[in-house]
Amino acid sequence: MLGGSFWIAFLRNTISVVLMLSFFLMLDRPRFSMKKTVCCYVVFGVSLIVGYSCWYLIEAVSFVKFAALSVLPVICVFCSLMSGEVLYLSLYKMALAFYLFSVCTFCGVDVARWWCDGNLWIDILVRFICLVIILIFTWYKFRKQFLNGVDFLIQEMDLFSAATLFVSVILGAIMAYWPNLQGFSVFNMVRAFLILFMAGVLQYAILHLYIHLGQEHYYQAEKELLEVNEQLLHQQMEFMRESEKEAARIRHDMHHHILLIKEYVSKGEVEELLAYLEQYGEDVESRKVKDVSRNRVVNSILSAYAQKARSQNIQVALDVRVAEGLAIRDIDWVSLLANVFENAIHGCIYSGMSEQKINIYIAQKGNKVIIQCRNTSSPDVTFRKGLPKSDKGGGMGVFSILKAASRYDGETDFTMENGQFVTRILLNLPT
Repeated sequence: MLGGSFWIAFLRNTISVVLMLSFFLMLDRPRFSMKKTVCCYVVFGVSLIVGYSCWYLIEAVSFVKFAALSVLPVICVFCSLMSGEVLYLSLYKMALAFYLFSVCTFCGVDVARWWCDGNLWIDILVRFICLVIILIFTWYKFRKQFLNGVDFLIQEMDLFSAATLFVSVILGAIMAYWPNLQGFSVFNMVRAFLILFMAGVLQYAILHLYIHLGQEHYYQAEKELLEVNEQLLHQQMEFMRESEKEAARIRHDMHHHILLIKEYVSKGEVEELLAYLEQYGEDVESRKVKDVSRNRVVNSILSAYAQKARSQNIQVALDVRVAEGLAIRDIDWVSLLANVFENAIHGCIYSGMSEQKINIYIAQKGNKVIIQCRNTSSPDVTFRKGLPKSDKGGGMGVFSILKAASRYDGETDFTMENGQFVTRILLNLPT
């Protein structure tokens, strides 16, 4: 710090607080409405600026030593409470904001001390220029990239990795802001910038690592979905071939039926003819394949997988109450139902139980669609962050289910209840 009056400290605090809060808000998906969120940020920011400026006025020495480090937990708690993201993602964004605050501070102080004999207004000017550059770059370049990859970060990043990153930034900040090493010298300046440079490279590398891993898993899930679609198409083609064979058999048998009917008519045996026609009608009715749903796509998917399950001696019960024309894409129906049914079949097979069952319930209530699947399952299914993990083969299609449900602001739930694996999905249809 270069000292200065109360108003100089007020300007510095304003730049620092605006930088950290604005950067965090740009990358955040708030818990509340944007209007309420901005109002809360403004009130909190003004209170923080006034409070820290009063601290400088009352005790400048302690402010210079500890203000930078103390502002981090204060802002971190506030931003975490205002954010709609998981805690560890908020910690990561706060680490990024604190890093940029540190860069802005050191640029202002060291440029002023190195080239301008510690001119206070040069310090303020450099900080302001850094603030403008950072916020413009974040809004027009980094924000879109971050928000597009935030789901990948949530999928890949856990509390331990976020805490590790956060601690590394804190350790770097402690070394950079260490009170006994704030005197101006070439060594201290180079040391501080090297620490900040390494912290920045670390954060940049970790950000792209998680996004890359998330994209890899996304593409793998898309590949699995294409394979499911291909499998479903093959099954539909097999149904068509079977239907053609059945039609050929019916045409062949029809010749014999006509001859028999002519024989009854020629002999005048009306009662025998009626009995024969009634028996023939019952036989035709028993061969009729009943649709499980009026929705063409849902009916095709469930019929295909129900036949696959029954071929594995698995009992299947379907209760489907959805109509045609719902605002759900065909590809999303495949992502949801094919993966749910496929997982249920695998769960039954790997359970080792003598009696295996799959019960699927689908219904529309207002602008919501409810999907529930209960299937026999092994009790050793484990969960990580609320999602099932299995040692029996890698892809459980959970990512595809989550991705499809997210398109409709949906909710998913995976649990074990009374020896059964239960999948629940709630979709919100556009009104």
